[in-house]
Amino acid sequence: MDPRANEIAARFKQMAPHLDERSLRLFVAAEANTVGRGGVTLLHSITGLARSTIQRGQEELATKVNKGEDQRAAYLEPPPQELDEMFHKDPKDVKNPIARIRKSGGGRKTKEHHSPDWVRALEKLLDPETRGDPESTLRWTIKSTNTISEALATQGFKISPATIGRKLKQIGFSLQSNKKTLAGSSHPDRNAQFEYINTKSSEFIDQNNPVISVDTKKKEVLGNYKNPGQKWELTGSPTKVNDHDFPSPNLPRALPFGIYDVDKNIGHVVIGTDHDTSEFAANSIYGWWQKYGNSLYKNATKILITADCGGSNGYRINLWKYSVQNIVDKIKIPIHICHFPPGTSKWNKIEHKLFSFISSNWRGEPLIDYETVVKLISSTKTSTGLVVSCVLDYSTYQTGIKLTKEQISSINLIREDFHGEWNYIIVPH
Repeated sequence: MDPRANEIAARFKQMAPHLDERSLRLFVAAEANTVGRGGVTLLHSITGLARSTIQRGQEELATKVNKGEDQRAAYLEPPPQELDEMFHKDPKDVKNPIARIRKSGGGRKTKEHHSPDWVRALEKLLDPETRGDPESTLRWTIKSTNTISEALATQGFKISPATIGRKLKQIGFSLQSNKKTLAGSSHPDRNAQFEYINTKSSEFIDQNNPVISVDTKKKEVLGNYKNPGQKWELTGSPTKVNDHDFPSPNLPRALPFGIYDVDKNIGHVVIGTDHDTSEFAANSIYGWWQKYGNSLYKNATKILITADCGGSNGYRINLWKYSVQNIVDKIKIPIHICHFPPGTSKWNKIEHKLFSFISSNWRGEPLIDYETVVKLISSTKTSTGLVVSCVLDYSTYQTGIKLTKEQISSINLIREDFHGEWNYIIVPH
């Protein structure tokens, strides 16, 4: 850099606050002339003024002014009206009342000046009250500045995407993604049911009786397909998967049914290979009891299951209750069942105590086959001590089973006093 740069920068910093637009331009141009070759570039880097502005100042310095003092004074002095506005404004509103000598209204005109209606047209396109209109040009398009520009063009407004972007920020718009906050209609006894489940769970744990949270995780298609998420790999050597994500309906699918022991922090997942039915859910729970529950809770007198209100273990599904009855008759221990209210499945312990860690453990890993799924789930661990086991269930489960009236009436079910449809006990015959 030119050795004089520091001196010039110091002079500019000292003088700039006291100069108006034209004086500043001429001062910088004079400094550039002093430097000589490369002066415009140097002053541009020091002051930030555009090269064209500095060059215009040089032209003004080179022009001989022979128009007399009156003309010069008239050129420098702002119009009386502008002077009046300068000195009658609140000083707080005028940072430097003599800093601008350009005529009022001077400079390049904005798009609002040439087409004052385009901003109203823009707001109407994006207004929440109207953008859902099927007739709207933006109803079925991505609302980018390019598509908005095209939509405005159909109305006769030629506005660039960049101008639209600046205007959107000015009028309070910003780029945003969807936010999951709407949980549907809330049941008036939602919180009361949460408290009921919490109290009952605490009682069971204090008595050393098992409390398990159950649910079916999202069905997974097996094959060399992209699995969301990232994993550490050698740079430039990512795992290669199929270039399309439209698997055939005939490809095998994994149906993970999870059982989470709330007190012991132990997870057990059964991978179904057929259909997610109530019988599959009940058999998975029975398998857990045979393999783990019976030994962990040798003196158990009852079992508590917390589940969602829908799916294969929904509170309205008679086949679910009938299938649980079959378990109860085998183990000779009553099973208490509490369902979370509609729209609150994310509060079920298994969602954030088991499934979330499984998803994190296999992120970015293609689920090639059943063996891969079982190994990935079984290797899931956490710093808080979570241990997970996983088994395959190759059984075939019939769908669309209709229970007879005799089968339904054979369910030995006792409804609790509080919301008996959500809270009930199935006892052995």
